[in-house]
Amino acid sequence: MNRLVRTLVIFLALIGLGFGVFRFTTFEYAYTPPNEKIVNKNQGSAKVQSISSDEEAGSDEQIQLGKQMFFEESFGNEVFFTDILGLFDGALTIPNISKAILRLKGEGTSNLKVEAAQSFQAGNRSIKKGELISTGLDVAKGSILPLGIKFVVDQGRVKAGVSCAACHATVDDNGKVLPGVPNSDVDVGLALAMGTNTAGYFTHTEMKSIKDFIIKTKENTENTQKISLPDKEKLEKYVDAELVKWPKGSNDTTIDFNNDPVQIPDSFTLGDHPYGWSGQGQIGPFTGLSAAINNAHGQNMDTLSQTEISEPVLNIDKELYIGTILQNAANKKFRYDPNSNQKPSKFFESVDPTPGNPGVNTLVKAVTFPKISFTTSTGMLPSSEGYKVWEQLNAISAYMNSLKTPQTGLERDDAVYAEGQRIFSRAGCITCHSGEYYTKNSLVKVEEIGTEPSRAGGFKKTELYFADPKLYSSETPVPIPKNPKVKKIPLSEQQRKSLELGWAHGKNKGAYKIPSLYGLYWSAPYLHDGGVAIGENFEVGIPNTLMKNKKADPYNSLQALIDSDIRKMVIQANQSAEETSTAHVSGIGHEFWVDESTGFTDAEQSALIHFLLRLTDQK
Repeated sequence: MNRLVRTLVIFLALIGLGFGVFRFTTFEYAYTPPNEKIVNKNQGSAKVQSISSDEEAGSDEQIQLGKQMFFEESFGNEVFFTDILGLFDGALTIPNISKAILRLKGEGTSNLKVEAAQSFQAGNRSIKKGELISTGLDVAKGSILPLGIKFVVDQGRVKAGVSCAACHATVDDNGKVLPGVPNSDVDVGLALAMGTNTAGYFTHTEMKSIKDFIIKTKENTENTQKISLPDKEKLEKYVDAELVKWPKGSNDTTIDFNNDPVQIPDSFTLGDHPYGWSGQGQIGPFTGLSAAINNAHGQNMDTLSQTEISEPVLNIDKELYIGTILQNAANKKFRYDPNSNQKPSKFFESVDPTPGNPGVNTLVKAVTFPKISFTTSTGMLPSSEGYKVWEQLNAISAYMNSLKTPQTGLERDDAVYAEGQRIFSRAGCITCHSGEYYTKNSLVKVEEIGTEPSRAGGFKKTELYFADPKLYSSETPVPIPKNPKVKKIPLSEQQRKSLELGWAHGKNKGAYKIPSLYGLYWSAPYLHDGGVAIGENFEVGIPNTLMKNKKADPYNSLQALIDSDIRKMVIQANQSAEETSTAHVSGIGHEFWVDESTGFTDAEQSALIHFLLRLTDQK
C-alpha cells in the first residue's frame, strides 16, 4: 500500500513539475495488467482469420502485442482530447482524477468518483463544484491509472488519451481486470460534454444545418480569406446538451447527424462476425474485425480525421468544418482565429503534429484515400510509425479473438439448465442463434427485426464518396512509402449484397447483425441501443436505472427482452424521458416472446434465462 502511495505521489509530482523541470521531457504511461490480475486469463485460440495477411494470424507474439495495444495504444488521441476538445479543462481535470485514485489507497473500483473542479450544466444535467462525478472509469487494484487512460507529459503539457480498454474492460469486486467485458457504466457523453470545446463533436447530434449557428455571415471576396464560423458559445451549449443524453455504457460512433448512441459491445469476438452493430465489418483482416476497430479509432477519436470527407459526405465546406472545430481549441497553439486572413486549412497545416495526414492522430491514408471503402469509414487507418500498416489493428483483433468470457459465478441447476436449453430450441431462438457461437453470422434487415432504425442507416451517407476496397500489402511499413504494393479485395455478388446491406447503401435501409449470445451475463442492458434495462430491484427503463447510477440487472433485463408485458413497461419508461426519446434509445423490436402470449409458463421462461446466463460457464 505504501509503495503504491509513494509511486502515485511521484507521478503526481511529475505532473506538477511538468511545466518546469520536465518542460523538454516526454513521458507517457498507461496500465496493462499482468496475467495474475486478469480474471479471464485462460485465452482461447485466435485462429487464422486474416485474408489480407501473408503471415499466419493469431501467434502468441501477435496476441501479446494486441494486449499491449488494447490497454495502452491511443494512436495519439491525447492531442485531440486534451489540446482541441479540452476534455480535462472543465469540471473533469487530470489532477482531480489523480486525487480520486489516491483516495482509493490501492483498492480498485468500477466507478471512479472524481471531485468536480468547477460547476457544469448542460441540458438536464447539472453538477456543482466539489460534487463527486460518477465517471464509470475502472481502476484495477494496485493501479495508479484508470483502465484505458494514458497520461502523457509532452514538453511541459499534461495530456490524457484513450485506448480500447476504457470502454471494453472492467474490474470485478476484488479489483481484478475483466478484459472484453463492456464498461456498462462509463459516462462517455458526460465526459465529452464537460470538455471546453465539445463543439468538435457536432456531427454526432441532431443538427439540421451548421449554418443555423452562424450569427453573422460575411461573403468572402478575392481580397480576404476570412470565413464566417458558428457562434462558438451557442454551438457549445447545443452540443453539450445533446451529448449528455447518451446513457452510460454507450457511445455514438457515426457522423450522420443523428444522435444515436450505441451500446458498447463486448470484445469476445471469435466467431461473432460480421462486426459492428450493423455488420459493417465483414472483409479484410480477421474477417472484418480490424475494419470495425478502425472505425472506432478513425471516426470517434479525432473529428479532424474526417476533413477530406466533410464536403462530399457531410455537405460542409472543408474550411468551415476545420474552422468550427478549431476556433475554440483548448490549447492556444491549435486555436484558429476567424478574424485572421488565413484559411483554417492553412492554419492547421502550420500546427499539425502529423503533417501530410488529415487530423492529429497517428493515422495514415488508406489505399482509397480520400474516398471511403468497406474497410475504412474515413479513408484513414490508425497506424503508428515503426509498425507495418494494419499491424497494430490486427494485433488488437488477435487479442480480442483470444479472450474468453469470464465465469459468471452463478449457481447452476443441471435440470433447469437442460430445460432452458430445450425451451431455447422450442421457442425458435435457435433459428438465428445457432452453431458453436450461437449466431448465424448474418444480418437481419431493420424492417424485419423492428428495433430502433436510426443506427441501421448510420453509414448511409458514405456511399456518396465510395471506392472498391483495396488494401496495402501486409509488409507495407509506416510511413507509407511511394508506390506500395496494393491488393484488391475480390467480392462475390453475395458478399457485395451483404456489405451494401450492412452499410445501408443503395435502396437498403440497413440491418443489424445477429450477435453471439456469449457473455449475456456481462452485457446488460440489451439490444443495440441498450434500451432494455431493468434494475436489481426492478427499476424499469433507462431513466430509472443508468440515468440514476443504477446498473441493469442481467436476469431482470433478459426477462424484459423476452416478456411482452414487461417490455411494454420498459418502452413506456424510455419514451417518457426527453433524453432517451430524443437520443433514439427506446428498447423496441426483437419481438420474440417467451411468455404466456406464446404458450410458455413462468417456470419455462425462467429456465430459458437460467440457461442463457450460464451459457459459457463450462467453456
